[in-house]
Amino acid sequence: MFLDNFLFQHSLTALFVISFLAATILPLGSEWLLVTLILQAYPIKEVVVVATLGNFLGACTTYSIGLWGSSLLATKLLRIDEARLDKTVLLYRKYGSWSLLLSWVPIIGDPLCLVSGSLRLNFLLFSLFTFSGKLARYIVVATVTSSNMG
Repeated sequence: MFLDNFLFQHSLTALFVISFLAATILPLGSEWLLVTLILQAYPIKEVVVVATLGNFLGACTTYSIGLWGSSLLATKLLRIDEARLDKTVLLYRKYGSWSLLLSWVPIIGDPLCLVSGSLRLNFLLFSLFTFSGKLARYIVVATVTSSNMG
């Protein structure tokens, strides 16, 4: 009941927080709330911008953990095991910073951001690819949702 009330009284704030957390420490998805808000006639552009900013800033947090953190933070806080981290490093080395366009993908997204930080990728390059990938994902979800409303 509390969660329902909070989500509906503070919808955009809730979307920002959930989108942020989904890109950091919790195995959450934010698409369901984005779709719900669009179905409730919230402006699509506003909802997409809020979700993208929250998710991007969450990814920046993960990047920072890679940049300044330790492997302890990665394994304990982000719950990224060594095998997944090793696979992500291989993916990153194969495709470079372009792989960050997939930073929204479950299972590999958080490790990609973490690896980018630990490899000291230029933050502007990280931002460009990560923000673009996350924005594209939310635009697709919003477009599919709004096209199915009619």
